[in-house]
Amino acid sequence: MLCACGMTVTTRFAPSPTGRLHVGNIRAALHNWMHARHHGGRFLLRLDDTDAERSTEAFAQGIRDDLAWLGLVPDAEVRQSDRGALYEARFAELRAAGRVYPAYETAQELDLKRKVQAGRGLPPVYDRAALSLTEADQARLAAEGVAPHWRFRLDHSAPILWHDLIRGEQRLDPALLSDPVIRRADGSWLYMLPSVIDDIDMAVTHVVRGEDHVTNTGLQLQMFEALGATPPAFAHEALLTGAEGKLSKRLGSLGCDAFREAEIEPLALLALLARIGTSDPVEPVANVEALLHAFDFARFGRAPARFDMDELKALNARILHMLHHDDVADRLPAGMDADGWHAIRPNIATLAEVRDWWAVVEGPIAPAALDESDRAFIATAAHLAEGVDFAADPWPALTTLLKDETGRKGRALFLPLRRALTGRDHGPDMAALLPLIGRTRALERLRAAN
Repeated sequence: MLCACGMTVTTRFAPSPTGRLHVGNIRAALHNWMHARHHGGRFLLRLDDTDAERSTEAFAQGIRDDLAWLGLVPDAEVRQSDRGALYEARFAELRAAGRVYPAYETAQELDLKRKVQAGRGLPPVYDRAALSLTEADQARLAAEGVAPHWRFRLDHSAPILWHDLIRGEQRLDPALLSDPVIRRADGSWLYMLPSVIDDIDMAVTHVVRGEDHVTNTGLQLQMFEALGATPPAFAHEALLTGAEGKLSKRLGSLGCDAFREAEIEPLALLALLARIGTSDPVEPVANVEALLHAFDFARFGRAPARFDMDELKALNARILHMLHHDDVADRLPAGMDADGWHAIRPNIATLAEVRDWWAVVEGPIAPAALDESDRAFIATAAHLAEGVDFAADPWPALTTLLKDETGRKGRALFLPLRRALTGRDHGPDMAALLPLIGRTRALERLRAAN
């Protein structure tokens, strides 16, 4: 589908391969993927690996693996480290147009300037002192071995205005912002300019990211203009908060590995992250496509989005309870068929728990600890079970016979029988479980318990 600009809707997820994805990254990737898929467009992965010291191939592969686990497969991938020639060419254009300039202050000198400004009650905005340097000054510094870093020169003639798809009308005064550093003294690139150049080259139509990037967007809009390009539409989401109601440091460490260790289904994580921070309720879904039809930035609020691990675990259980055998067959214990899945499914919170319950079905189990009266009761059950047709509905048949024979009913009837047959006080519906246990194992367990 084409957007209002007449181009195919194209989004991008642009992590730096300097670590694993955390929950905030996952949410950004998901919403970019959802917006592209909702409009029949393209979702791209861009690895922002200009930080050569910290970026590694292991982290890059980890990002790919995490996206694959989540089912958020990109339509294409690019790496900033492969695009140096493009950055140099566009940088040269900006330099020729006077929109970038060299600056020579050290980090210590800049820090001192900010402290002086703070002491005077002024905002910490770069004073553009480098613009007053003459060619002779620059030549002298070069002769002294001082290499410049490079800043993008903001246009102060008019406010920066744009319509944010979540936050609405936005306005920034460029005179209150520092000219951003776009290139370090060693020639390496910072985030701001390469990102703009890539968005132009990759025909990105929509950028979905956190509200902590709002000021960056204002700066980058002037870069798009300086490069003669129409900027993409921007949607800045409210940041995630922890369950305690404030920004949580734990969220920074919650990644796909942590969710895997907690036996969280990818679909549960996507279903939660798709809806928190919006006006839509968080609900279990059978597949990720079910989340797409209602995706609309107009539904996003500006209040912080509350991420609660307990809510995720509860949602995980609800999703498992609605999945069909075919959805999970390749991850179930050997020999577990649809009847087994449907019997055990209502009693699990994670798929890992299936293994425990299937072990109850197949045995062996520890003999139940019963008092004398219950042992006598189970001895009667063992005798009556010999005449029960296990190919039909053995549980109601057996319990009816026992009720008539012993006069027991309710908990006194069902609990000792469950204990003898499963070794547990609770669990799946015995009417569904007993046929899975089968006649031979059931008789063995009843005889062993009395």
